[in-house]
Amino acid sequence: MAVGVFDLFSIGIGPSSSHTVGPMRAAAVFAEELKGLGKLADVASLRVDLYGSLAATGHGHGTMTAILLGLEGFHPELILPDEVEERLAAIADTGTLQLAGAVALPYGVKDMVLRPLTVLPRHTNGMTFTVSDADGNVLHTATFFSVGGGFIVREGEEDAAQQELEESKKELPLPFRTAAELLEHCRETGLGISDVMRVNEEDSRTPEEIRAGLLHIWSVMEDCVQTSLKREGVLPGGLKVRRRAPDWYDRLKKESSRPDGEGQDQDFYDQKYWQEWVNLIALAVNEENASGGRVVTAPTNGAAGIIPAVLFYALHFAPGMENASQEDRDDVVVKFLLAAGAVGVLYKEQASISGAEVGCQGEVGSASSMAAAGLAEVMGGTPAQVENAAEIAMEHNLGLTCDPIGGLVQVPCIERNAIAAAKAINAAKMALWGDGSHRVSLDEVIVTMRETGKDMSSKYKETAMGGLAVNVVEC
Repeated sequence: MAVGVFDLFSIGIGPSSSHTVGPMRAAAVFAEELKGLGKLADVASLRVDLYGSLAATGHGHGTMTAILLGLEGFHPELILPDEVEERLAAIADTGTLQLAGAVALPYGVKDMVLRPLTVLPRHTNGMTFTVSDADGNVLHTATFFSVGGGFIVREGEEDAAQQELEESKKELPLPFRTAAELLEHCRETGLGISDVMRVNEEDSRTPEEIRAGLLHIWSVMEDCVQTSLKREGVLPGGLKVRRRAPDWYDRLKKESSRPDGEGQDQDFYDQKYWQEWVNLIALAVNEENASGGRVVTAPTNGAAGIIPAVLFYALHFAPGMENASQEDRDDVVVKFLLAAGAVGVLYKEQASISGAEVGCQGEVGSASSMAAAGLAEVMGGTPAQVENAAEIAMEHNLGLTCDPIGGLVQVPCIERNAIAAAKAINAAKMALWGDGSHRVSLDEVIVTMRETGKDMSSKYKETAMGGLAVNVVEC
């Protein structure tokens, strides 16, 4: 079916949508296929080959352990952090994997075959699963690609999947692939960008389901923040990056309280500290992501803190929200996420949200653009102003590289989310002070991002072979 808002905002575990969520999802699909084919009882051996970026930075991104969980039958949107720790500990202690939850096989991370210098034609994030019987005969094999945002594509089915996508889009009430088409729908119907997205979502869900689903997405984002604010110490992986969110939260509660002394528990905060609060939310989400916690891909894990941080700004600092009812606040959440989702569709359709394919401009850049659109929408922007906000945000993230130190989604990823959130807010404010007319269109910027990604050296596309990943000595 066509890409929808619940595809772009899906619940999973950290630290990476393309390197953790996607591989787990692919492995789970493979395990379910084995069960469906009735071949589980004959499986005697398992082989997993990882290619390109998955092999190069898989250890830092939790790719191998995510695949083990997927092969056991777990799905990223359902598994809880406690289950992750429990199953991984059991596999490490016993050296045995429970394939599809039913067949015990001696297998672990060390048994996977890594091919970092081999990039399959479809995408750099390739993985092949193969099972054989006791005589060495191959029972079943499949190759998948993790193409960003937790989305997976199976080798040999790319054309069919694309055709199915195109057919499903034709069936939508207001189909769009470009910002120009989206704006044309707005002009013809008089609807806002979030409303166009809502109409399309209603093609497969009731209005009540859409509202409840988006409010649930926001609740998971909020839970992610609250969990992170209670966790101290250093992040896993060896870089010894200290969690800052808990200390920052304690300081902000003291410094940004209102004159009545209540600030931290109110729905509206001292305007003087808006950026500190936005920084805090972004850091908290991405620290939780870096530790393998439960997050919402928005549209990826590496950029998961931007949209929650900007939506927090909309709810706590935007004009008119100080005395808003809970229903009004829920309306803002729904409208924000629908508008952001509409812009996310444009990036999925015309470019990529995969850091391994186009660099971090495809992750943090896309998220910043989506967040700017969401904020401009809920602050009363016209469709042209919302499109302008999204364009400004991406224009100033063009060329952003993906070069995390140690292959971990920590440095510079965590701070980068906070910086990009502030960019999104500024982009929305700039757009709202204009009339929506501007020299460079959002479509032109998206195509430029795609072409920049193609031209970018592979060293700067989630391979840990260039940039900060090699110029900073690990401690």
